[in-house]
Amino acid sequence: MAANHSETVRLHVVIEGRVQGVGFRYFVEENARILNLTGWVRNRWNGTVETVAESDRENLEKFLLALRRGPRSSQVSEVTVEWLPAAGEFNHFTIKMTE
Repeated sequence: MAANHSETVRLHVVIEGRVQGVGFRYFVEENARILNLTGWVRNRWNGTVETVAESDRENLEKFLLALRRGPRSSQVSEVTVEWLPAAGEFNHFTIKMTE
């Protein structure tokens, strides 16, 4: 049976490397808006960037490719990915406060 690529799912990602102080959150937000994703991105106190996004799997795969690349001034060393069922709790994509 073929996978249903239009089904909404949730992607939870933690990005490690030189990802703070380089415009990474704005890069994430821009890519999320281009792909019409909902969710959020934030810096974490441990130096990582965390994002949660919801959309169809195809758009989230494109988003993930962008996250692995990062903005020009960043250096991504590791990306931890978790696929989850969508909760449908977001109306748009935002930058949240550091946690």
